[in-house]
Amino acid sequence: MRKHKSDRLIAVITFVLMAVGLIVIYAIGPQRANFMNSAYGSNYSSNFFFLHQLLSVALSIGAFILAFKFPFDKLKLYSKILVFIGLGLCAALALFSVMGASIAKCELGGCRWFAFGSVSFQPAEFLKLGLVLYLAQLASKWKKEGKLESRDFLQPYAIIAVVALFFVVILQKDLGTGLAVVAICLAILYMSGIKLSYFIAVLAIVFAGGVFAIISSPHRLERMTTFSGSGDADENYHIDNAKMAIGTGGLLGVGIGNSVQATGYLPESINDSVFAVMGETFGFVGLSAVVIAFTVLLSRLLTVSTKLETEKSLVVVGVFAWVASHVVVNIAAMTGLVPLTGITLPLLSYGGTSMAFIAFSLGLVLQLSCYTGREVNNESISSRRGLRGTHYAGRRGSA
Repeated sequence: MRKHKSDRLIAVITFVLMAVGLIVIYAIGPQRANFMNSAYGSNYSSNFFFLHQLLSVALSIGAFILAFKFPFDKLKLYSKILVFIGLGLCAALALFSVMGASIAKCELGGCRWFAFGSVSFQPAEFLKLGLVLYLAQLASKWKKEGKLESRDFLQPYAIIAVVALFFVVILQKDLGTGLAVVAICLAILYMSGIKLSYFIAVLAIVFAGGVFAIISSPHRLERMTTFSGSGDADENYHIDNAKMAIGTGGLLGVGIGNSVQATGYLPESINDSVFAVMGETFGFVGLSAVVIAFTVLLSRLLTVSTKLETEKSLVVVGVFAWVASHVVVNIAAMTGLVPLTGITLPLLSYGGTSMAFIAFSLGLVLQLSCYTGREVNNESISSRRGLRGTHYAGRRGSA
C-alpha cells in the first residue's frame, strides 16, 4: 500500500496533553516538594518534580518520534521477544522484592518499579507494549488461517494473558494496570472476529477472576466498601478530597498555583489524582477540554483502525484499549463512578515510564495511519492516462 500523509491530529493532541501535564506539574510541584519534605524528612527542591517531568516529556517525545520512524514490519519481528522480556522483567522484580533488594521499589503495598537511584522503571508498561504487538500478530495469523473458530486458538492466547495478569495483579498487587492488560487482551480478541459464544465465555471467566482478585485482597475489599458508601471517614478520605477538589474548582478553577488539595490533603496529587487537581485548578471548563481532547484522540485511533489490514488494525485496537482503559478508569475513579484504583492519566500524570510507553504506542499508530486504505477512482485514473496518451501521440504524430 502506498504511503501517504499521517493523521497529524494524533500528534497534535499527544503533544498538547504533554504540555498541559507539564504546566500542572510546574504549578503543584513546589507544593508537593514542601509536603514530602515536611512529612517524610526528604530534601526535594522546589523544582524537583517539574525538572523530572520535563525530562520525562523529552524522553516521551523521543519515544514518539522513534515509533513513528522505526518501520512497523521490522518492529513486529520482535513482538514475541518483547513479551518474554516484559514477563522476564516482571519475574525479576518479584524475585528482587522477595530478596529485599534495594533495586525493587515498593510503595503502597506493592513492588512495581525497578529503582536506579532517583530513576525508576515500571516493567508492566513494557509488558503492555509487548502484549499489544504479539497478541495482534497471533490473532491475525489465526484469522488468516481460518482457525479463529477453533478453541485451540484460545489456549496460547489465554496462557499469555493469564501469566501477564499473574505477575501484575497477584505479585505486583497492581489492579489498575491489570485492568489495562485485560482491556488490551479483550479488545484484540473481540475485534479479531472470534465466535461470540467463545468471547462471552471468556468474559465470564474474566469476571470470576476479577471477583476473586477483589475478595482475596483486604485493601481491595476496603475500596469496595468505600465505593458502596459504608466506609468510615478514613476509608473515604481519598475520594472525598478528590470530589472536594473538583467541586472547589467551579466553572473556571482557582488558577495555577492556588491549589489547596495539592499541598498534602489529596493523596497522589501529581500521579493518580492529577485529574482532581486539574479540576480544582482549571475548573469545569478545563476538565471538559481535557475530556474532549481524549475523546478526539481515541476517536482518531478507532478511525485509523478501521482502514488498516488485519494485523495493523488489531495493533491500533490494542493501543486504543490501553489508552482508553487508563482514561476511563482514572476519571471514573476520581469522580466516584467506580471504586478507587491506582492508574495514571495518560500523558498528564507525573512519571516517565507510563508516559514514554504510551507516547511510543501513539507514535506507532501515527506511523500506521500513513498506510490506511484509500478509495481510488480507477475510471478517473484510466481516463487521465488515456488523455495523456492521446496528447503524446498527437505530438509524435505532428512531429
